[in-house]
Amino acid sequence: MTYAGDVTPPEAYAAVTGPGPALLVDVRTSAEWTFVGVPDLSGTGRQVAFVEWSRFPGGVVNDTFVDDLRAAGLEPGTPVYFLCRSGVRSVAAAEAATAAGLGPAYNITEGFEGPVDPAGHRSVSGWKVDGLPWRQQ
Repeated sequence: MTYAGDVTPPEAYAAVTGPGPALLVDVRTSAEWTFVGVPDLSGTGRQVAFVEWSRFPGGVVNDTFVDDLRAAGLEPGTPVYFLCRSGVRSVAAAEAATAAGLGPAYNITEGFEGPVDPAGHRSVSGWKVDGLPWRQQ
């Protein structure tokens, strides 16, 4: 593993709303933020950073990802928790942040929506299924 580790959505929520500094970064695409929803930390006085790992449309990897993290206020030594749809892009994001000297960087394993159930619906696990705060944009 080339990043600090994997955490569940409830563990990430506890970390990014706890007493110490920590940043939640949603690395999904702008289309996902718009049409699926976003994590909502407004009730805690914290904010979510929105930095695409891959650009919409087209899925090309964001070549300014690390610069965008810094522009969002991420400083070396601040724990950062990466969220995507199901916990795959967030691994790549955590690895990139770690390679750039940012973090410790964590992957949120089940993502915002989690894997699909036998019927093909994303209702098994993830930020939304765990009942963590979220909203439509």
